[in-house]
Amino acid sequence: MESSAHGSSSLVSIVITVRNEAPHIRELLDSLLAQEPPFEIVLVDAHSRDGTRVIAEEYARRHPDRLRVFERSGSRGIGRNEGARQAKGSVLAFIDGDCLADTHWLAQLRHGLVDSAVAAGRTVAVGRSAYGNLERVELYQGGNDVTYPSCNLAYQRSLFLGLGGFDARFITAEDIDLNLRAVQAGHRIHFIPEAVVYHRMRPTLVRFLYQAFWNGYGRKQLTEKHGALWGSYRVRRLIQGQRTVLAWARLVAAMAGYLTRVLTGGGRRLDGPAPPLTAGLPAEGSSGGAS
Repeated sequence: MESSAHGSSSLVSIVITVRNEAPHIRELLDSLLAQEPPFEIVLVDAHSRDGTRVIAEEYARRHPDRLRVFERSGSRGIGRNEGARQAKGSVLAFIDGDCLADTHWLAQLRHGLVDSAVAAGRTVAVGRSAYGNLERVELYQGGNDVTYPSCNLAYQRSLFLGLGGFDARFITAEDIDLNLRAVQAGHRIHFIPEAVVYHRMRPTLVRFLYQAFWNGYGRKQLTEKHGALWGSYRVRRLIQGQRTVLAWARLVAAMAGYLTRVLTGGGRRLDGPAPPLTAGLPAEGSSGGAS
């Protein structure tokens, strides 16, 4: 089951969630303001303490027709759902605060949505090269790689709302869960390698392994909600991909996160459906709140 975008003239709402991204936010916003119109930027700040909100509001005053700023605490899923709640566009394009968009990013995502309700771009790691050279641990469903991250992902808003948005109960892997549900509903994820986003890697080994730990924790949450998923991994490729000490360290950290969820999940298991996102949402294309 596929639905198409409404054409290149459709308003795209670029949704960003940020927290303490003052060193990067100007470069990100400059890259987004250079995209092909029509678009709006909906930025949701999770109570930053480093001046991120001040910088964002400065840009909003200079570009009131392009950027609106909101505030909402909580996980990335909560922030992105709030961005969708405030969005005016028929398409939602997600990117993160520590990223930088290629000049043609949005135009390429639009192209990808012509024959699919979901499009994912190519995410290029920048920073510590040893970290960036590691491959994603892919998970396949119905022939689709569902691990495309939400720092470079676009959904038709009608499908996003129909799926209930991101499940905010996830610590991480809320984007994989959303992609899984989209594929299970009969949709295809159209990968557009020309839609490039540059993603900054964690600057230290400790932060890199900390991220891997929580990624593993999120993978266990996926199995709680969707059942056993190990058969959907390409295990041989997973093992063959661990060619360096750093790769094995990431895998060990991820397994530690997975086992931590096994041992501590208890009554917090994700057995039931998430609370509906649609309650209180404006209709597609209607105006959101003011910044």
